[in-house]
Amino acid sequence: MPYIAELEKKGIPTVTIDLEDQHEMIKQEALRNGVPNVRFLPGSRYLPGPADVDKIIEPTLEALTRPLTKKEKESGRWAPPPRVLFEGTLDEAINFYQQTRYIGPPVEAPLCVYTDGFPIVIPTEDRVKEMLTGTSHKPDEVITLQHDMIGGMVGGMGIGAGTPGVAGGPNARPSSFAARKRGDVVRFEPLKRTATVEQVAVNAVMCGCRPEHLPEVLAIACSGTPISTTNFPSQAVCLSGPIVKEINLNTGCGHLGPGSPVNAPIGRSYQMMAINLSGAVPGVNRMGCHGSPINNGGTCYGENAAGLPKGWLGLNEEFGFNKNESVVMVQQIGGGIQGSQFSPGGYRAFQKSGHGGIARRFNVKGVPGPHNWLEYIVPGVNALREGGTTFVMVPEMAQHLLDYGFKTKDDVYEWIWKKTFEPVREFRKRSWPDFQMNGWMGIERTSGKPWKELADDYMVPAGGNEPIGNIIIIAGGQEEASVQFMGGRGQAFSIDAWR
Repeated sequence: MPYIAELEKKGIPTVTIDLEDQHEMIKQEALRNGVPNVRFLPGSRYLPGPADVDKIIEPTLEALTRPLTKKEKESGRWAPPPRVLFEGTLDEAINFYQQTRYIGPPVEAPLCVYTDGFPIVIPTEDRVKEMLTGTSHKPDEVITLQHDMIGGMVGGMGIGAGTPGVAGGPNARPSSFAARKRGDVVRFEPLKRTATVEQVAVNAVMCGCRPEHLPEVLAIACSGTPISTTNFPSQAVCLSGPIVKEINLNTGCGHLGPGSPVNAPIGRSYQMMAINLSGAVPGVNRMGCHGSPINNGGTCYGENAAGLPKGWLGLNEEFGFNKNESVVMVQQIGGGIQGSQFSPGGYRAFQKSGHGGIARRFNVKGVPGPHNWLEYIVPGVNALREGGTTFVMVPEMAQHLLDYGFKTKDDVYEWIWKKTFEPVREFRKRSWPDFQMNGWMGIERTSGKPWKELADDYMVPAGGNEPIGNIIIIAGGQEEASVQFMGGRGQAFSIDAWR
């Protein structure tokens, strides 16, 4: 769409072809790029390719050769709402904020305009003013990045110590995210809007946050709350550093479930900001065909730093921050949560005395642990997806990995990544690489050859380009269990910068 917008602004007619049930998304994208009246035609989800082309070829040629009209030459973007959205009684305000609008195909149901569908706390002037006591930043300050982002990772700012550090920090890892600089204005997805500290505070109030939660929510806001589109997109945020204990975040039993007055409101803030600050609407510009229960009420979890095995870095340190700095990692998850690969009792038998089905599988019957329990679950993880994975494990299971021989998290990441290697003949049978490898016309990074020239038995990683696409979080109760988010390393943002 950006290239189409560039051509349209030069007076060159274009036509966009998209699926027939995604016209509203095209309109939103066009508005975001300043060409609200762009031409588009529907493609079919169901017709065979040749028949679909025969149907749209003539309308496409006609649309490309017809001069732009005065209406089509108009430009425009989204205009921000007034600061005071409603005046009236609290009961009237409840009805106002819970109002819905009917969304046609592919939704065909009423959806809330200002909320995520759950009851909210009405953001009165007094409540927003109280929320703003949680930060030293001014209400009218526009949200900007508070540190450099080197390929999506951070420049460790040394905020806790009060002195800037080296951009990237000693432990920062590169990634495929675009590099951005401190002070860059954050534009919220999908409509590229900007927001102020006060607007973020309004959403924090609506979610039930307290003033001490506002720095965390402001840090989440630095992500721009991307929502992804098709399939089963989910988002989650993970806190690391002293803040976890300061605000009593639950990192123990049931930490991914309901009940916490800290986890729940902070996690909810992501989705509320996506709705109110970025204009996310299912069926319009949020095209996840099923949606995700991970997004219902939001998902915020945290790292149990006290449970880290000796020599293993915390999440904050992995992203280049100091151990005493508090950060939030914002993740895009391509699917749901995978877990319960084995019973806790079966795991204990495997590790304590080498008994049970897992021990029989790996031919260690009668041999006490430690054993590498990842051998049991990684094949299933690799069968389901490509790219990185988030492994959330209880402290005991992490300690067993250390005892087995993984002295650092990087050792584990390397082992997991190597397990994803498979012959090109098998990699080509996966769905996403058709898109990711540009129809197999791109260059494979290790060999330097075009994908189409690689031998069938050439080995490539299905788990992403580098081991650090994966991430390990230590959290959970005492039962021996691990769960995996089908998506790996996200982006980390400083919480301390927003105090």
